[in-house]
Order: sequence, then C-alpha cells, then structure tokens
Amino acid sequence: MEPKTYVKIPMERIGVLIGPGGSVKKRLEKRFDVKIHIDSDSGSVEISPASPSTDPANVYTVMNIVKAIGRGFSPERAMKLGEEDYGLIIIDLTDHVGRSKNALKRVKGRIIGRNGKARAMLEELTETLISVYGDTVAIIGRVDRLPIAREAVLMLIEGAFHSTVWKFLYDYRRRLRREKMLLWEGEEVD
Repeated sequence: MEPKTYVKIPMERIGVLIGPGGSVKKRLEKRFDVKIHIDSDSGSVEISPASPSTDPANVYTVMNIVKAIGRGFSPERAMKLGEEDYGLIIIDLTDHVGRSKNALKRVKGRIIGRNGKARAMLEELTETLISVYGDTVAIIGRVDRLPIAREAVLMLIEGAFHSTVWKFLYDYRRRLRREKMLLWEGEEVD
C-alpha cells in the first residue's frame, strides 16, 4: 500500500501552493515524484507517491514543504526543505500567550520588529528562515540550527529584551566558531 499523507492549510494559501498556472504544484510533483491532490473547498492536501519507485521520504518532504507554504513561506523559501538536513518547526503562539488578540499582536510585533528588523536579525544570526503567519511562527533551517532559533523565538515570546536575545545568539555563534576552529586544528572540544 502506498503511503499517503494529508495536510490542511489555510484557504488563502491554496493559490500560493498551486502557483501561477499550477507551476508550484507541478514543480513539487516532478522534483519529488509525488502526486498532489488539493481540495480547494476545504484546504485539504493529499500527497502520495507517483510511482512504486518513489522514495517514501519524498512524501514526508513534500508534506513539510506544503506545511511551510501554509504557514506563510514563499514556495522558493519552502523548497529549502527539499535539501538534506533541513527541517521545519512550527510554534503555536496561542500555547504561550493564550488567545488574546492584543497579546498575540504584541508578541508577533516583538518577533517581527520595526520594519521586519528583528526577524531579519533572527534569520541572520541563526542562519534560518522565519515566517510569522496567523497565530504561528514557522522556522526553516538546518536541523542543527533549529533548536537555537526556536530558543531565541521563545525568549522573545516570554518577554526577554531583544538585546538579551542578540547577546545569547552572538555567544552561541562565537562558541560555534571556536568549536569549528578547534576541530580544524584537531584539538578536543570541551
């Protein structure tokens, strides 16, 4: 039996998933050797292998790409999930601040920042892609970068000063560079 998977995305993101003239859907189907059936009335997306030789992991990869598009990423940015060692994390803001519209707006504003500067800084320092859409924050990045990006976003959600989060990320990057240097020199990392 072929492994099928279903994903539900917001109705307003269906057009982005399909793309102009069906281009995004066709590109996903061709690149990953899958079939994608989109129910435009419900926002439900069915992903299944196109042939018996389709790698089952492709179905999972396309599921994550569809989820990412549904969480506000452009198809080009979501396609990063097709690369090896890339993953997706979705943080539901209502789990952290409740359903208050004011609290959600405040927290989203903290993550995005004035003119998108905080989000851009988060993306740069964590080497990830971040989308704030609806009541969620979605992060795409290499699997070794996702935990630190998640931690930084959670710090902002919990009310940490931006400067505290940037210091945390700069310290992390400094530690990473030091570890790479020691590995390159052949020394033990503590």
